Amino acid sequence: MAKLLISTQVYENYGDAIKPHFKPKGGSDYVVKNFNHKSFLDTTEIVMSLRPQIECDNEYFHEYIVDWIIEEDDYLTPFERDQLEFEGKIRFSPKELFI
Repeated sequence: MAKLLISTQVYENYGDAIKPHFKPKGGSDYVVKNFNHKSFLDTTEIVMSLRPQIECDNEYFHEYIVDWIIEEDDYLTPFERDQLEFEGKIRFSPKELFI
């Protein structure tokens, strides 16, 4: 098996509804465990079907999918690896999504 890792970009509005001023402010990782992909097109359709669970778009905050990859079950995100290196354990994992 594998896992599907989806990454997002977050933007926050430092202005207001009348004069918005969005700045990029990091992002999040989401994971679908035990992912059994058949093809690129199938995976793309699955990622697009997960958009309502991930993306947000209002006058103060935007979050958009920017990338997705399929990795082995034991793959750790850079943030998870940093937690292991500096704290000795993973306290914050990607949010798990279900198809």
